[in-house]
Amino acid sequence: MKQLSYVLALVFLAAVGVSDPAVAQETPNYVNHNSTSGIPDYDIMYKKRLWRRMDLKEKQNRSFFAFNNEITKIIIEAVNAGVLFPYKNDSLLTRMSKEEFLENLKMPAYGGDQLTDEEKAMGFTEDDAWGADDGWGDDSGWGDEPADQTADASATPAAAGADYFFPSDVEVLEIMEDWVFDKRRSRLFYDIQSITLILPAAKFPETGLQRQVATFKYKDLEELFRSMPEEAIWFNPQNSAEHKNLADAFLLRLFSARLIKVANPEDSYIADIYNTSPKEGLIASQRIEQELLELEHELWEY
Repeated sequence: MKQLSYVLALVFLAAVGVSDPAVAQETPNYVNHNSTSGIPDYDIMYKKRLWRRMDLKEKQNRSFFAFNNEITKIIIEAVNAGVLFPYKNDSLLTRMSKEEFLENLKMPAYGGDQLTDEEKAMGFTEDDAWGADDGWGDDSGWGDEPADQTADASATPAAAGADYFFPSDVEVLEIMEDWVFDKRRSRLFYDIQSITLILPAAKFPETGLQRQVATFKYKDLEELFRSMPEEAIWFNPQNSAEHKNLADAFLLRLFSARLIKVANPEDSYIADIYNTSPKEGLIASQRIEQELLELEHELWEY
């Protein structure tokens, strides 16, 4: 009787297009391999992709940019050590070489003659430098106190004579994240996908354009931060006993980052869509933030 039942089952499976019972299993559900939340597709009720600009000089973000513990310093040192891999853009498909990464951190070379005709007539040459003996005595310091020769990490690279920008010069992060509503747990998740290091336009007065240094998988960054509990800290200025790991700081949304783009067919930034004035773009960004809050609140009514 059991053999007859098995034969009938095979006949039924063949009729519906399945030749082997082992194939009649549920196919595995896809999970975004760049996600840190691990929400499978069948649990996602609603999703939007967002881009945010995080100014590390902003007061709320200074804890991510504490002196000698800058988040950019940790990332750059990890790339130099070979434990973190950069990518060329936020598609996270093409890796960037270490040489290209360092090239993007290199300061622009201002070649050519830097002296005016009047300065040449006065006897100055290109070899003259601040601090040299120009006939007025050694002005390396005041009085009998020796000059402090220690390079300040927060100083500008030009003042320190460096060929590369300091980590403290990388003042902007661009965050790409998914705004995901999990219907199984009935709650919203901000699932960060990537973080891009950006040198602001103020560092390039000749062009006035910002420079993207590299993009990193946030999943890799989170693993890096967790492996550095003593170095990768979010500095708590109110209570030194409550410093947090950078991964926890992102998880708790302790940063301030303005919305600059929502996924759209033209891949346009909000400022490009509302290009009447920068003020209109900022107002539109705030309005979209409020719409997302309302959508989260009323999502179950749709």
